[in-house]
Amino acid sequence: MITSVNNTPLSRLTFGTMQFGGRADAAQSRTMYEAARAAGITHFDTAYVYNGGASETLLGQMVKEERDSLIIATKAAFEGGSTRANILQGFATSQQRLGLDMVDVLYLHRYDDATPLQETFGALATLKNAGKIRHIAVSNFSAWQVMKAQSIAASFDIAIEMVQPMHSLVKRQAEVEIFPMCVDQDIEIVPYSPLGGGILTGKYARGETGRLTEDPMYAARYNVEWMHETARNLSALASDLGTSPATLAIAWAMAHPSRPRPIVSARSVEQLTPSLAALSFDMTPDLYAQITALSITPPPATDRIEEA
Repeated sequence: MITSVNNTPLSRLTFGTMQFGGRADAAQSRTMYEAARAAGITHFDTAYVYNGGASETLLGQMVKEERDSLIIATKAAFEGGSTRANILQGFATSQQRLGLDMVDVLYLHRYDDATPLQETFGALATLKNAGKIRHIAVSNFSAWQVMKAQSIAASFDIAIEMVQPMHSLVKRQAEVEIFPMCVDQDIEIVPYSPLGGGILTGKYARGETGRLTEDPMYAARYNVEWMHETARNLSALASDLGTSPATLAIAWAMAHPSRPRPIVSARSVEQLTPSLAALSFDMTPDLYAQITALSITPPPATDRIEEA
């Protein structure tokens, strides 16, 4: 079980600080951090590559007063490969930016098929045995990559305890193999992009701008008509229910039987508020099924749809 140093449990939502020091300045970042804490969030996620280190630096300043009650996660090796040298050097920089003697969770930011897993997990074992990290995690790994890595990790007497896949109402591939694997292996699931890059907030249907209009990667990721139709239908349902589509999208993501802990993020506290409202939203089984039906359910891993 992953808890803080003083045994505070993981919150049902995770706050992602990708915007800290980027689209959110220091003051905006502080206001969002305080709103997340007021909502009961104990788990904060950053990465070495976020905004040239500004995200880690700002988060480190904010958590000092209550550090032992929080679970702080960062990520390594998005660039430069998962070599021992890159992991250790990158983490040393992250640690310095955060101003922490120990980081609760360190993720491998993505899979590196050019570096032997023995080298990668040997480096992670070094950090854990030195008391610099408490838990090991991976992001953007497929299920087979997690299990391959897990077998190597065991040889160092360590284990992957948390996985961070993409998951939302319009990106459900993780449900096929990653979620069942995590349940079977007792691995925490911390999905990112539960709002589908903002498409599920309804803002693009309203003609507003954001990452889907400004970033070619996000535009390509969500440039599928059925996804936009799903977003429009979710907005219509939210209007009927008198709530925000963002609240519905986050509450739906939280309600999956595998009990994931989605990462919420924003550029301002006004943008963040509907996501935090999901913590108190009553997602009934019937409403969950109704929202699920707005999307395309991926077939099982065997593709034997009659057995699903």
